[in-house]
Amino acid sequence: MNRADAAAATPSSGLRERALTAVILAPLGIAAVMLLPQIWFATVLGLLFLIGVWEWTHLSGWRSTPARGVVIALHVLMFAGAWFASDTVRVQIVFSGVLFWLLAPWWLRHYHFGERTSQRSLAIKTLACALAIVPAWTAAIVLHGGERGPWWVLFLLVLVWCADSCAYFAGRRFGTTKLAPNISPGKTTAGVYGALVGCTFYALGLGHFVFAVPAQRLLIFVALCIVTMLFSIIGDLLESLIKRHAQAKDSGTLFPGHGGALDRFDSMFAALPIFVAGKLILGL
Repeated sequence: MNRADAAAATPSSGLRERALTAVILAPLGIAAVMLLPQIWFATVLGLLFLIGVWEWTHLSGWRSTPARGVVIALHVLMFAGAWFASDTVRVQIVFSGVLFWLLAPWWLRHYHFGERTSQRSLAIKTLACALAIVPAWTAAIVLHGGERGPWWVLFLLVLVWCADSCAYFAGRRFGTTKLAPNISPGKTTAGVYGALVGCTFYALGLGHFVFAVPAQRLLIFVALCIVTMLFSIIGDLLESLIKRHAQAKDSGTLFPGHGGALDRFDSMFAALPIFVAGKLILGL
């Protein structure tokens, strides 16, 4: 999502296009989360995530359209399997995503890994696609189907948006030290601190006043939100790494001014399994 890069390089007309797209998409997204029955919510989200899979296959180096179609079909089967699976299996899928994101920082540290085009690189990135996207989709339906599920999904969406926005403005105002210059030069450590402050106040406020988290567990809940925010940054950076390997600025053109589906959901791919796993462990 490299917002700082986009802001520096895009003319005012591009910023207007970006803002207009956001104004249109935000209410549509909120309506989908809050109003759609779970089966339709899962279907719409699944279609968007499948577009992300299509973009990921291109960035990974798949050039055969039939082969990319096979990857899409495999993800459809995995989505279907998760939908019809028991609650226990769904939770296991979510935790497989947690394990993947715990390992992802190693890839960010060794950012040249998988850079060269090869069958091995193609296989690794395709596997990473499944481990990033299938657990995220499964976590979304687990969260949406629970008690006050749509509200929790909306809370998580706004948490990630809050982190992104606070990081953007803090980075522009105070950013000097680059967070990951070889992966996403626009991100700064100041941006992370800004996201930390914004998410802390957001989680405290909504956790107490909206979700009535007990006082003795409120700090643990805020800690979960902070961890989720940090992993959302890792999700963003991993997509940036895949794009950098492919020498691509955006993953696609689905959302004018915002790029493709991956550019919009990269943070959520990590945030969803981390948040849902933490929520299950804490019994919230």
